[in-house]
Amino acid sequence: MGVLNVTPDSFSDGGRYADLDSAVGHGVRLREAGADLVDIGGESTRPGAERIDAATEVSRVLPVIRELTAAGVAVSIDTSRARVAEAALAAGAMVVNDVSGGLADPDMARVVRDARCPWVLMHWRGHSREMRELANYTDVVADVRTELAQRIDAALAAGVAADRLIVDPGLGFAKTAAHNWELTARLPELLDLGYPLLFGASRKSYLGRLLAAPDGTPRPTAQREAATVATSVLAVAAGAWGVRVHDVQATADALAVWAATGSPRLAAAARDDHEQKVQR
Repeated sequence: MGVLNVTPDSFSDGGRYADLDSAVGHGVRLREAGADLVDIGGESTRPGAERIDAATEVSRVLPVIRELTAAGVAVSIDTSRARVAEAALAAGAMVVNDVSGGLADPDMARVVRDARCPWVLMHWRGHSREMRELANYTDVVADVRTELAQRIDAALAAGVAADRLIVDPGLGFAKTAAHNWELTARLPELLDLGYPLLFGASRKSYLGRLLAAPDGTPRPTAQREAATVATSVLAVAAGAWGVRVHDVQATADALAVWAATGSPRLAAAARDDHEQKVQR
């Protein structure tokens, strides 16, 4: 999944693709680099970001979705608003990537149910301006797993088909750096939910802090690609369904190398063995 933010204030690429031509051109390049989906977002969800109104969000994303869909690019809509998702699906989007897991807008389940489209349910505890205060867990993996299971149950109760659901642990959303690393290390526990898992670590601040300069200055966002690729390969090796990244080419190349070693077959065998042990 290639990231396309048509926003002025996203943490990594805010403002770079704010006009239609640059956004569409970048979306096409992401597809050519190997993206199966181009994920279009019109509202920044970086920590501390203020919300925009739905009309502004719609006006940002719809023209880009229409143009990319016409160019044969498969598109997902990154939004937590049902109104935006509904308009995006009508314009040609195929997937709803909801960072709130359905919590921000109770009508989202209806939109997804009626459209019969895939729905990414991300672990979420609150909007960007308040997420830092919500990063309190007894056991972050167990707590995230429980809360994702609750979102799955709510979606199923609303009539969304089970085979339409994808989960996302929500790295960086009400999570500290330590929480992000713990979730990455214990990804199989989230896979035990039985649903495809989307993993999104791309260029996030905890990678910048890991790679900080001797004086403690975090590595700039554009220089976090090697770390992003490493986390993506680790996630896919653990069984993730997909990875959401800014630099598609680098990740696609790394995964091609991983696949050439026969690693997918070995990983699948390991997962089968794990599942049998769980069943026993």
